[in-house]
Amino acid sequence: MPLNGDKLSKDLGFARAVEIHSNLCRAQLGKFVDAITLNPDKKTIVACTQESPMFQELADQSGISDLTFVNIRETAGWGKSGGKASAKIAALIAEAAYEVEPTGLISEVSNGACIVYGAGQQAMDIASKLSERLSMVLVLTNATEVLVPSSTDFPVYLSSISKASGTIGRFEITIENQAVLKPSSKSHLEFQNSESRAHIECDLIFDLSGGNPLLGGGHGRDGYYCLDPNDPLKLSDAMFEIVDLVGEFEKPIFVSYDSSICAHGRNGKIGCSNCIDHCPTSAITSEGENILVNKEICDGCGHCSSGCPTGAISYLYPGRLDLVRRSQTLLSTYLGAGGKNPTLLVHETTHGGELISTMARYGDGLPDNILPLSVYSVAHIGHDALTAFFTAGVQNVIVLAPLKKQNDMASLNFQVDLTNTFLRAMKIEESTRIQLVNEDDLDIVSSILEDIPNASMLAPNNFIPGKNKRENGRLALTNLVAMAPYSPKTIELPENSPYGKISIDTDKCTLCLACVGACPTGALADNEDRPQVSFTEYACVQCGLCRNTCPEKAISLKARFNFDNSAMVPVVLNTEEPLECTECGKPFGSRLAIEKVISILQGKNPMFQTSQQLAMLKMCENCRVVEMAKSRDDPMTLGTVPKVMTADDILPEDEQPTKH
Repeated sequence: MPLNGDKLSKDLGFARAVEIHSNLCRAQLGKFVDAITLNPDKKTIVACTQESPMFQELADQSGISDLTFVNIRETAGWGKSGGKASAKIAALIAEAAYEVEPTGLISEVSNGACIVYGAGQQAMDIASKLSERLSMVLVLTNATEVLVPSSTDFPVYLSSISKASGTIGRFEITIENQAVLKPSSKSHLEFQNSESRAHIECDLIFDLSGGNPLLGGGHGRDGYYCLDPNDPLKLSDAMFEIVDLVGEFEKPIFVSYDSSICAHGRNGKIGCSNCIDHCPTSAITSEGENILVNKEICDGCGHCSSGCPTGAISYLYPGRLDLVRRSQTLLSTYLGAGGKNPTLLVHETTHGGELISTMARYGDGLPDNILPLSVYSVAHIGHDALTAFFTAGVQNVIVLAPLKKQNDMASLNFQVDLTNTFLRAMKIEESTRIQLVNEDDLDIVSSILEDIPNASMLAPNNFIPGKNKRENGRLALTNLVAMAPYSPKTIELPENSPYGKISIDTDKCTLCLACVGACPTGALADNEDRPQVSFTEYACVQCGLCRNTCPEKAISLKARFNFDNSAMVPVVLNTEEPLECTECGKPFGSRLAIEKVISILQGKNPMFQTSQQLAMLKMCENCRVVEMAKSRDDPMTLGTVPKVMTADDILPEDEQPTKH
């Protein structure tokens, strides 16, 4: 592939020319060793991934740990437009140099206790082979035509698994009607029938039953293999993998959770449940007003993060700050090097990386204006990141995901539609600027990438991103509207969008202020001096807690984005003069609320039957106590103290003791 060292140096801002190597992994290997040993405190980037294991081994031997690899061959140089890819190569190298904040790790321990679950001789043979490396239990769903082994090194049951839970190292299964293999079985397997239920703990599960997945709804779980019994190649690959799952393993912590800004629940009412609704592995559950994230089960898909309106759940692999900065680095370098019409190809490292490599080796490769951005999972990308890509100067965004995930993309589809809604409202609509592509077919993906029409260039208008999702989203949208051909004051958004306003029906509202107590973001506020509710649109996430809490059903939601400064200013939605105490004249409450309480209690509550009792509700707390003390019905009155009885009261007069 053609490489121009002088141009690369200029595009990357280097003081001296880049030395181009033609055989770095073989004849010129000494150049690499010199580079890492002469600069041990600096990050070394190797623009080759094919020989990365060898380079890494040499670095480890030299005590060098800060080594990064970037693929410029399959992603840029190899292809029909490779000769024009210099700006793209510079951008890929610059993006690889960006330091991503690492996430934490959790440990998982497996001792090799394995359950094989399946039918017939196939399950018996697989269990026998795996038992050489793992501690085995076989659960047969069907024992027909299974040869009796001359010896059994593991327990065999004829049962069905009704329930499974946990993850690698901590699985627990429930088997129904466990029937244990009789040691007296001669020509065929015989079992001791039982109606009892058994609970078995294990570290690994090898499921070749062919039924519905026991765990994860088809998304798998670390240590759980759900396999097609009619696919011998996948069965063989899985057997090789599972025998190595013994020992201690480290797994990334994919998400963090901040309960202080969570809009899931308040006061026994449920508001937002996006994370729970979209989690495909059931790793997120409701826990009262908050949620509980099982980090051991979480597989890092990121649906929860993209759909969270407040940012209470944050994706960490990478974090939202690093994702935006990586895209800004990639695009600013590309555009600064003279690149034109950039399209960002956001793809999953394994799936997209394999497709891109195959396109380069057997096809035309990526067009020179397609900039690949690799992530662990595309589903964590929200409208805040998508909008930020456009403020960085991108023309189009293609989000590429595996075909098998097409039914699990509801959250990401909504984020794409939401972002396209913003773009259309700003008249950035020459083509569909953002596309979600669920595809594995090389020819189809190549055709989509080749047919992306060029759109008008938007001058970049970057911002400094942070870790707060809503701040990033608002900054990106504010910058984007300044770049756009049209700048609307407000944009109507799809229902369930995380921006909007609320309306209060003042004819129904009694100013009880339950909505204020339920609002998790402070968008609703009261007034210490009078019955009043005010609303700040900037802070509203449209979670619906205020609407669900309101006893009068007086609140409605309207999704929209307001660019005007009025969104930052509290607006009074309902107010009234406070009710004055009928005794002392002190203002103490909402007239409407108190009148409603009186109408509810009148004639229905035994403590408020008379006009005098009802009148106490129109008194302040101090006067009410005084009035209750005057009343004969005061519940705090103890009554007359009983007379102390003596012997004079009990004994007859002639039997009373002599008094001296």
